[in-house]
Amino acid sequence: MLLGAHESIAGGVHNSLARGKEDGCECVQVFTKSASQWSAKTLVPEDRKNLDIAKKETGITVMAAHDSYLINLAASVDENWKKSKAAFLEETRRAEFLGIQALIFHPGAHGGSGEPAGLKRIAEALGWVLDETKGAKVTLLLETTAGQGTYLGYRFEHMAEIIDALGGHERLGVCFDTCHSFSAGYDGRTVEGWHDILEDFNTVIGLERLRAFHLNDSLNDYGSRTDRHAQIGEGKIGLECFRFLVNEPRFRDVPGYLETPALPNGEDSFRKNLKVLKGLRRKK
Repeated sequence: MLLGAHESIAGGVHNSLARGKEDGCECVQVFTKSASQWSAKTLVPEDRKNLDIAKKETGITVMAAHDSYLINLAASVDENWKKSKAAFLEETRRAEFLGIQALIFHPGAHGGSGEPAGLKRIAEALGWVLDETKGAKVTLLLETTAGQGTYLGYRFEHMAEIIDALGGHERLGVCFDTCHSFSAGYDGRTVEGWHDILEDFNTVIGLERLRAFHLNDSLNDYGSRTDRHAQIGEGKIGLECFRFLVNEPRFRDVPGYLETPALPNGEDSFRKNLKVLKGLRRKK
């Protein structure tokens, strides 16, 4: 597995790669804009040029973008749904413009309209975005969720229903968040547990759709349906989960991005956690 983290884009997206290199990243995830605002500064050719230069300087070429937390493709209120669709289209175009391979996103929350209605809304929104970006290369990765409140994506069946509704579109895939899925009821604390998870994933979705991981331990218990990340090996999941993932041959070229919280002193935790993950790799 390629190991990396979600790095800051302060001063420009290209700066994320230098920060990633310092932390020991082999891949990097970013926001291409503020995650807490609808508006964004327009990208220009210089942004793409600077990122291409940074890729050559750092050797980091595998990247993912994460969309804004404001976007809800399952929104039951038409105004919110249309605003989210437009914003997601912009996120997709920004990632494509920068040459970022994947855009990771939370499927959305149905807000009381029910799971079938919410899943239908997500599929309709994604279908529209895919049509609007025909010819693009960026893949759209549905992120597994903890299932808090009315959030969808906490079961593999949700992802399968969305992908199937869009004819198994080649640009659709899944990002598996270890914390979220553990909280949702997928027990990856042991090797045996992971064999069961992957068999289930392959049966329901297909392992070829598993394109990225978010590597986070969980502050909360198994099946708690809460989303609280912890440092690798210091939460309720434990090290065996991550030892399995970093050594699994099927994920040799799959990126895994840390989203661990800041350390008690306020410093980023990525350098520390990347050392832990790399220490779990078996020597060849």
